[in-house]
Amino acid sequence: MTSRDLVIRVRNVAGDEAHLPECKTEGAAGADLSASIPEPWTIEPGQRVLVPTGIALAIPQGFEGQIRPRSGLALRHGVTVLNAPGTIDSDYRGELKVLLINLGERPFVIEPGDRIAQLVIAACACPRFEVVWELDETQRGAGGYGSTGL
Repeated sequence: MTSRDLVIRVRNVAGDEAHLPECKTEGAAGADLSASIPEPWTIEPGQRVLVPTGIALAIPQGFEGQIRPRSGLALRHGVTVLNAPGTIDSDYRGELKVLLINLGERPFVIEPGDRIAQLVIAACACPRFEVVWELDETQRGAGGYGSTGL
């Protein structure tokens, strides 16, 4: 099975303003998510906004959706996804919304239909957790932050 064989059902909850997620190149890991807003929104420096996408997804069990920043927005404008990566659980059926923050020095304007983030679908597991008295030994052991060098 290739990544293109996986089908994600999409419900348009916004009418005409909604855009389907789209992988822009054959090798893209993520599909672009677009703003489903009726008019331009301005994000002031330091401000965070929850931007609707106008779509809801049916992600298969055993997978999750990850909402990640678009590198161009981060580099050029300082606009990024605040809780990156945001997680979309397989049992969530509400509208996807993207939590953006402007870490730049100037106001940033989102136009209707602008690509604001990317969606990566990834396999995941929610295992059972079991309390034990000891864990197996590893080379790293309990070494924490910075323990493996810079």
